[in-house]
Amino acid sequence: MKLNHLINGEAVAADAPLESLNPSDTNDVVATFPAGGQAEVDAAVAAARAAFPAWSMASPEVRSDLLDKVGATLMARAGELGELLAREEGKTRAEATGEVMRAARIFKYFAGEALRRHGLTLESTRPGLDVSTHREAVGVYGLITPWNFPIAIPAWKAAPALAFGNTVVLKPANVTPATACALANIIQECGAPAGVFNVVLGRGEVGQAIVDHPDVDAISFTGSQGVGAKVAAGAVARQARVQLEMGGKNPLVVMGDADLDRAVAIALDGGFFQTGQRCTASSRVIVEDSIHDKFVAALAERAKALKVGAALDAATQVGPASSEAQFLQNLKYVDVATKDGGRLVTGGEALKLSTPGYYMSPALIADTTPEMRINNEEVFGPVVSTVRVKDYEEALALANRGQFGLSAGIVTSSLKHARHFRRNVRAGMVMINLPTAGVDYHVPFGGTRKSSYGPREQGFAAVEFYTQVKTCYVGD
Repeated sequence: MKLNHLINGEAVAADAPLESLNPSDTNDVVATFPAGGQAEVDAAVAAARAAFPAWSMASPEVRSDLLDKVGATLMARAGELGELLAREEGKTRAEATGEVMRAARIFKYFAGEALRRHGLTLESTRPGLDVSTHREAVGVYGLITPWNFPIAIPAWKAAPALAFGNTVVLKPANVTPATACALANIIQECGAPAGVFNVVLGRGEVGQAIVDHPDVDAISFTGSQGVGAKVAAGAVARQARVQLEMGGKNPLVVMGDADLDRAVAIALDGGFFQTGQRCTASSRVIVEDSIHDKFVAALAERAKALKVGAALDAATQVGPASSEAQFLQNLKYVDVATKDGGRLVTGGEALKLSTPGYYMSPALIADTTPEMRINNEEVFGPVVSTVRVKDYEEALALANRGQFGLSAGIVTSSLKHARHFRRNVRAGMVMINLPTAGVDYHVPFGGTRKSSYGPREQGFAAVEFYTQVKTCYVGD
């Protein structure tokens, strides 16, 4: 499959030196694609700028109908799109199909929000004046998206941008360009006017060109803290709006009064499913001393039994890492953790299966301390560490340690501890007796500290970033 840029409603062909590989079988080239640059970004931004006036002033019903049609089309094609996503990213078929359905529901949700953009009418402090506020579109949005949710994250950025009358230039991750292009083609097929939605493929230079472009009014980025800091600096330097999501090192606290089986199931889900490649994954588990040894033994047994395999194999529970770079990083962190004094209870080994791929057995590392790198740096793979604590107070303090603050969870039968944790943990999202990963599409998504920067994503909160408020006074 040879991919093209999408600029001004047209497929723009170019040499395709870059490759997207199937992580379940690295002999399988999913797609080849071009390495775009400044010229392609300039053309895409110019097309988006030209399309903005008509799109922003169109009836909200026009935008609503487009998004609803995109959502319906995604649902109708969830099987084939899920297969492509699984083949390209490495999620299991069930996980990949579920992600496509999530993207579909995001578009349908924002089809409704397009009709609900509203303002306020207020009384002026001065007699004879009327005051009202109106939400308006901002302009051209540059969206820079990661590989771990290659259709859901572009959906939750693009859908509100389009719903509220903005135009888009998308730069998807190089690991998963085919999935992003499949979404772009559907948006175009469903009737998006030329220039409203554009895609430029390529390396990091494309993202930098979007960030620096004077005609891009806002940037939404999901990725690492290091790159996010550069994106923020570039956007703020020219006073563009910016929104960043930059991962997590999410704590799951397991109290001594927790139901053991439930706690293990929650940790297994949050730590290992989707190959641990979720920014909300519970990669560090903080366990009260009274239950620690039983918990570690039970979680190790469950983790060891997980079936690692090719994404499209129906028996697979944990797919491969999405890329060689991620695979090597996973293995590196297991080595770092054990050299720092952690005990590798199970997993952490490269696996050789029937096809060459980035396979690794889920790793559980016990006897770690809060200072170790494994408890402070995001791994982004099927690697879970545990820390033993004496009581709830120590657990909360440890949960609040570090520079990340995206999601946090606690497993307990104590209402007192659950309520206290909800109010005092420093995280943007809190899960009580649930995995730290797994959020709804109609509520805000984001974290504290260096996990997030700028307004929240998703749900009813998205209107804050994707619109601007105009205050209007009317006199006699």
